[in-house]
Amino acid sequence: MPLAIAIFAAALVAIASERVDRTKVALLGGIAVLLTQVIDQETAIEAVDWNTIGLLAGMMLIVKITETTGVYTYFAIRAGQLAKGKPLAVTVALAGTTALLSAFLDNLTTVLLMVPITFLLADALDIDPIPLVVIEIIASNIGGTATLIGDPPNILIAGATELSFLDFIVNLAPIALFTLVVVIGLLYLVYRKKLRIAPEARERVMELDARRSIEDPEELKRTLPILLGTILVFFVHRQIGIEPATVALAGATVMLLVTRQSVEEALRGIEWPTLFFFIGLFVMVGALEETGAIEEIAEGIAAVTDGDRTAELLGITWVSAIGSGVVDNIPFTATMIPVVEQLKGPEGDDAYWWSLALGACFGGNATIIAAAANVAASGMAERAGQRIGFLYFLKIGLPVVIISMVLATAYIVLRYL
Repeated sequence: MPLAIAIFAAALVAIASERVDRTKVALLGGIAVLLTQVIDQETAIEAVDWNTIGLLAGMMLIVKITETTGVYTYFAIRAGQLAKGKPLAVTVALAGTTALLSAFLDNLTTVLLMVPITFLLADALDIDPIPLVVIEIIASNIGGTATLIGDPPNILIAGATELSFLDFIVNLAPIALFTLVVVIGLLYLVYRKKLRIAPEARERVMELDARRSIEDPEELKRTLPILLGTILVFFVHRQIGIEPATVALAGATVMLLVTRQSVEEALRGIEWPTLFFFIGLFVMVGALEETGAIEEIAEGIAAVTDGDRTAELLGITWVSAIGSGVVDNIPFTATMIPVVEQLKGPEGDDAYWWSLALGACFGGNATIIAAAANVAASGMAERAGQRIGFLYFLKIGLPVVIISMVLATAYIVLRYL
């Protein structure tokens, strides 16, 4: 266990220092736990969340192929025009759309669709895109908290319980919505100087003809129905028993069949560094799970709270937020589920599950590696030449998590205690 913790801690420090590429660090960490036999190869392969990898690869292909048609430029221009080029309206429109789609699609898919549009819109308005992308990352994690399908931790909790889609909305949507309004309002105040839009840029966007941005109408007719069809299937994937990765890869495969682009050209659109970063990270976290490091932290709650319901609910929430911020909310939630099952007892107090969901989902905003959506968005930004550093995001994400958790704590106390 000490070796697994040491390797993971060293990797975090290296990533935070930003002196070494994070993908190199993650792969080195993954190889280190294998070479030192902290974890064997078979277990390491099982530790990788291939559903996340497949979802990312499939959606990256779909976005790359459709991007050449100019459809994202069209949406960016229309978004700017509907907001009339006003900074607050642009921020609210992008954050609100991201949160809504994250609730009913999933936050990882949502950022893959929204980030390209955001970069194009920022370019048209001549403003820095990074504040908008950071706001979207945070909005995606908060919005995804509201429903069963919005954020991976909620999907894991639903799989381990008999909680329904409506149960998640009734118990989590109110606090998610309130937290979103508070956080987006505060983030706009923080970034308002960077989001100032010059009058000439606003007039330029209002005068643009969005239809002229469609560069290849024939390609658009072939690929847009597949994009929309894929998004629609995401909404019902659980009902029809198909995993998100299968949906994304199926959509990407059909799109490869109809597009004029070569397979080689399309594959260049995949963010390979992001995928390999995830693989290395999953292997390191798998080593923490295999050695029992995460489980010991989780079980420590039971020892500290000593059976007190209030202490247990709040302990689950805060420990989940901290753990998810440091590790990744997917494996941490998976580890916490049996612990929560034991703590809540045979009577089945569902408040324990809502405490876990709020902590894991809100904690995903702490660092750039805390949630899949964060890593994917930062990878796309880096590919566009706009890097989101670990410390840069931490300075914004950590205060957001603290504010969100204070609101979540108040909500739990008022509703469940």
